Amino acid sequence: MNFTDAEQLASQLDASDTLASLRGQFDIPDGIVYFDGNSLGPLTYRSREVLTRTIEFEWRERLIRSWNEDWLAMPARIGNVLAPIIGASPNTVTVCDNTSINVHKALMSAVALRPDRTEIVIDINNFPTDIYIAQSVADQNNLTLIAVPADRIIESISERTAVVTATHVDYRSAQLLDAEGITLAAHSHGALVVWDLAHTAGAVPFDVTALDVDFAVGCGYKYLNGGPGAPAFIYVAPRLLDTASQPLQGWWGHEFPFEFETSFRPAVGIDRYLTGTANVLSMKSLEAALEIFSGVSMVELRAKSQSLTTFFIDLFDAFLAEKGFSLGTPRDPESRGSHVALGFAGGKALVETMAEQGVIADFRPPDLMRFGCAPLYNSHMDIVHLVKMLAAR
Repeated sequence: MNFTDAEQLASQLDASDTLASLRGQFDIPDGIVYFDGNSLGPLTYRSREVLTRTIEFEWRERLIRSWNEDWLAMPARIGNVLAPIIGASPNTVTVCDNTSINVHKALMSAVALRPDRTEIVIDINNFPTDIYIAQSVADQNNLTLIAVPADRIIESISERTAVVTATHVDYRSAQLLDAEGITLAAHSHGALVVWDLAHTAGAVPFDVTALDVDFAVGCGYKYLNGGPGAPAFIYVAPRLLDTASQPLQGWWGHEFPFEFETSFRPAVGIDRYLTGTANVLSMKSLEAALEIFSGVSMVELRAKSQSLTTFFIDLFDAFLAEKGFSLGTPRDPESRGSHVALGFAGGKALVETMAEQGVIADFRPPDLMRFGCAPLYNSHMDIVHLVKMLAAR
């Protein structure tokens, strides 16, 4: 294969792309090819429109009246918009806080539901914040943290395990963990499971209902494109909502927050996982960005994601494998998420140089370059442009 062949193939693939028109809903600057949606999704035109209205009308004109007119309902309303993306039933997802705080809530809830257990099992290669929080939860509850590689999680679960937690898509390699197997193993031992869907939601199908997941969390600013610092989400299985409690008992999680009682009574259902006042502007941006998912199936998104990453790996084999790059992502499309990781000794400097030339990706130490292939706006021709630049380094 040469680059002329690659461009012809990319043109054919892009011509048959049923999602191609969605790229026009994103305000990606001219001259920029963006491969970092796995860290921060780009701005949508709809988010800008909604934020402008929120500032100019809801905040400037309606002022505090906007709380009762719209803002108080946002966490639950946006949670219900997001729910189908992760296979959740209505009123089981709320949008609030950030991923770290929601991981803490979920783990503390799970531990409280299994008071006779002594261990937490976690993927040792999990995103660091998950590990830090799991360790803090273990310390606060006099539990032992069992940190093992993903392929040893199932064998590490026992009758001592209170909760198992892992990230569905490995943030470095894009390796998909065995969500079904791990969840079944946890439940077979009476343990609960908390899944982090930060690199899953909006790019990789996940069905919390079919998998019988206990808790799930994730952020709103990666493939969901909610904007920098966009709020996270938390899911709790319906069978747990009446008995589960969370440790951050703020006034928004109270059954009657505007009665201003001095004692805490948890709200009914998923609302009890709220804590403090919603961040209105971030919420509005996320809600607007999620509109793009209303007419798109996760099956379509997954198919394009796999097409993009497969095409990238094919071009890696043709043009990059003999130039000092190594593939850090599974070759099996069913085993990877929506980014491709390449190892390269000068990766950090190369990523910085590429950014100056209009191709934006990211770097994770010690030598890993990550390229997010977001099905809503990346194209196969983008991949050719990227590989040409890498090959010419």
